[in-house]
Amino acid sequence: MSKVVLITGGSSGIGKSIGEYLTKRNFIVYGTSRNPEKYKESQFPILTLDVKDVGSIQHLAKTIIEKEGRLDVLINNAGVGITGPIEEIPEEEIKANFETNFFGPINVIKSVLPQMRVQRSGLIINITSIAGYMGLPYRGIYSASKGALEIITEAFRMELKDFNIHMTNVAPGDFATNIAAGRFHAPLLDKSPYHKPYGNTLELMNSHVDSGSNPDMMAEAVLKIINTKKPKIHYKVGAFMQKFSIVLKRILPDRMYEKLLLNHYKL
Repeated sequence: MSKVVLITGGSSGIGKSIGEYLTKRNFIVYGTSRNPEKYKESQFPILTLDVKDVGSIQHLAKTIIEKEGRLDVLINNAGVGITGPIEEIPEEEIKANFETNFFGPINVIKSVLPQMRVQRSGLIINITSIAGYMGLPYRGIYSASKGALEIITEAFRMELKDFNIHMTNVAPGDFATNIAAGRFHAPLLDKSPYHKPYGNTLELMNSHVDSGSNPDMMAEAVLKIINTKKPKIHYKVGAFMQKFSIVLKRILPDRMYEKLLLNHYKL
């Protein structure tokens, strides 16, 4: 029986790559977008979803379950970037980022758990970020929202163990996607005390995305996880040095690791 897969934010970037990869391997895939009419040429159906709207989430889950009779895999991929000096990012933008990157995935998970419990099976993959393992300068809010999703997955796994429902995190590094286009940038203010370091860091971040890895690497990793009986808690996918940065954070003294980051961002 073909597994039914829901990918939030499946219209572009990593989500699209995963959806196309799984569709070619005979999975029944549904992606989502706030504007699905823009993606009529998609290789798999794109349904309406706003992860900040609980009603939208519940309607989506009900639609797929009524049509397919089951839901085997949820891939929480929808997310947005945010950059800027924490002091200068408006509070409403900070809250909006957590609504999409943290509260949204939790509410999507809640909407599919009853069906997965009935099935006595299910897999939930939360797409986080290597940035979620460390506080990065001028990306602190993004790091915090993705780090929060990493941590809550650890708690969720233990709560779900009796229902044969598995949950895991996949933390990508920099991939060549259009994430920068949808990212909230705090304005680069001429009179800001952060003007020069923030501007330089912003250029460096964008260059990393432009020269990032092929998102098909993420699709391959996701397929391996789907085919794994007992997925690990955390997976990291990306360039060697990006993954190794997490290892360094574990073994180096805090201030030494902080100095490495400062040198990397030329701060």
